[in-house]
Amino acid sequence: MRVENHPILEFPVREKVQFVFDGKSVEGLAGEPIAAALHAAGVRSLRHSSRFHRPRGLFCAIGNCSSCLMTVDGVPNVRVCVEPLRSGMQVETQAGKGKLG
Repeated sequence: MRVENHPILEFPVREKVQFVFDGKSVEGLAGEPIAAALHAAGVRSLRHSSRFHRPRGLFCAIGNCSSCLMTVDGVPNVRVCVEPLRSGMQVETQAGKGKLG
């Protein structure tokens, strides 16, 4: 699910890293947004709406909405559409507004 060859754009070569999403090991590219790595791994639902519990996916991809809020390394309300991926991160689906540990 990644664009690797493009007639106009060039993409830098990035190292593959492992991170954990909801208890499962997932592979992504270092420095790419966490949401992009999840999308490439087939994850389409990033959270559920608080009122009707409908699935929410990647929406704005620039950090302005709340559709991609997740708990990253124990910190709630991280916008994963703009947060760069690092090796060993712990990413969890967040229920509601999230709670500090």
